[in-house]
Parts: sequence; C-alpha cells; structure tokens
Amino acid sequence: MKVTLSHNLIIFTVLLSKMEHNHSHHDHSHLAVLTNVNGAFVIGILLNSLFVVIEAVIGFSIHSLSLLSDAGHNLADVGSLGLSLLAFRLLKVKANNKYTYGYRKTTIVAALLNAMILLISIAFIAYEAIERISNPTPLPGKTIAIVAGIGIVINFITAILFLKNKEHDLNIKSAYLHMMADALVSLAIMFGGIMIYFTGLYWIDPVASLIIVIVILWSTWALLKESVALTLDAVPKDIDLEQIKNQAEKIAGIKNLHHIHVWAISTTENAMTAHLVVDQFKDNDEVTSIKNQLKHLLQHMNIQHVTLETEYSNENCKKEGCG
Repeated sequence: MKVTLSHNLIIFTVLLSKMEHNHSHHDHSHLAVLTNVNGAFVIGILLNSLFVVIEAVIGFSIHSLSLLSDAGHNLADVGSLGLSLLAFRLLKVKANNKYTYGYRKTTIVAALLNAMILLISIAFIAYEAIERISNPTPLPGKTIAIVAGIGIVINFITAILFLKNKEHDLNIKSAYLHMMADALVSLAIMFGGIMIYFTGLYWIDPVASLIIVIVILWSTWALLKESVALTLDAVPKDIDLEQIKNQAEKIAGIKNLHHIHVWAISTTENAMTAHLVVDQFKDNDEVTSIKNQLKHLLQHMNIQHVTLETEYSNENCKKEGCG
C-alpha cells in the first residue's frame, strides 16, 4: 500500500498476538512474532484522544468549523484504534468447539470496518470542502498552523510505535503508513495555515482537502477490496496456488497435489486443505515424512495451518491428474 495523504487522522490498525505453533518434527515457527502491539494500541489511543481534546477545545474557542470537523473525524480514529485493540484482545481467546479457529477472523473484520469508516469520513470531508469553496470561511491561519504542528508530532510518535512490526502484518503496516501519511497531512495543513495567515486566501484549505480526498480514496479503495476478499475467504494476494502445486510436486514421493483451497484465518495466518497423492507403495512412515516436508515448505509460503487428505496412486497419476 502506498503512503497517502489524509485530511483526517483516520487510523485503522489491527492486531496480532504472539502465536505458537507446534509442527510435527519441526520445532520452530515461521509465523512472524509481533511484540509490544498491545502497548502500541493503548498509547496510540491515548495520544490521539489527547489530540481530539486539543482540537475540540481550540476549535470552540476560535469558532473554527474546520478544527471542530477534524476533531470529530479524529474521534473516529480513536474508535478505529479501539476496534483494532478489541480484535487484538479477541485473538487471545482460545479456540472452542463452536469457534474452532478462535476469534482470529476478527482481525479481518476490523480491517474491513476501518476501511469503511475511512470512506465514510472522506465523503463528509468532500461535502464540507465543496460547501466551503463557494462560501469560504475566514480562518485564523496561525492557530491552524500551531494545531497542525501538534498533529505532526503526535502522528509521527504513533507511527514509530508500529515501526518494528510493520512488515509482519497487513494491518500493522497499514497503521504505520497511515500515521506517517497523517503526519504529512498535518504538515500540509500547517503549510496551508501559514499561507492563509500571510495571504488571506481562505479557499486554500477546502481545495487542499479535495485533493487529499481524491488521493486517499484511491488507496483506501484498494484496501477495501482486499478486506472484502479476505472476508469472503478469497486466496490471499501473496499466495499463488499454481506455485504451491509446482513446488509440492518437486518433493520426492509426491505424485500430485489437487483440490487446493487456501484462505486467511486472520491478517497474519493462512490455512490450506488439499488432496495429496503419493505412490501406492509408500508405507505410513514414508507418507508422514512426505507430509512433514510439504508442511515445512508451506510454512515458508506463509501457510501455517495445513490439512491434507492422502490418496494413493501409480506412476500415471502425475501425468493424467488425480481426483
């Protein structure tokens, strides 16, 4: 996802826990271990809540509609962080007979809801910007610049909280990029405030808002599509079924791999089921060894939960296909 500008500090950050996996004859996990994510959420919520209060208080004191509007959208940011923290908490709930994967899917649902919140927010921004272009409101540029300067600091600090884990999860990376983007937006708003202060051109603010809306819409639409796809159990975009099949059939003893199904069970974990065809003369120990080799390979391809149905066939199976 590309770093984009956003007039509102809408944050969608979601979640992950340290998860342990025990694989047969395999004593280490290839799932990325995320650290201090819970603390990052809590600190992020506190910092952004503080910024909402600052914007709201100053907005009321100077009767600035733009600051009050931004404060409302920043409040939605806090809600998004809270939703992400809830999903993170639910990840730790153990699986049971009804929810056999636990509540890992909440990470995907949270990402989808956060993307929807962002789209709704920019719709309000666009409407407000259009209204203000035709009826520009005098704005205290100096005050806007100062408040935006505070936003730069808060957004940058929040982004740093997610720096360590940003390459390990879609939502953590999304949070990092959006915090950095919001810091840039605050920088742009500060620049706009300075320009308004020196020139008195009040239309600068709504025009800049519309440009930002277009840019954020472009990137958020891609995130929304990916979130919807994962919610509908589509194959994750970094998984190639043909590559899985080709790599699997290079393992000695595997004749064919078919009926392959891969889906995301969280924003960090994927699952797969497939029919594994081996030579009919393989004994149980050999088949177990082949399965372990395949599971090890799949872990390196970011597939952590694997269920295989074993079939036995002859040499013609690989040529003709099985199943």
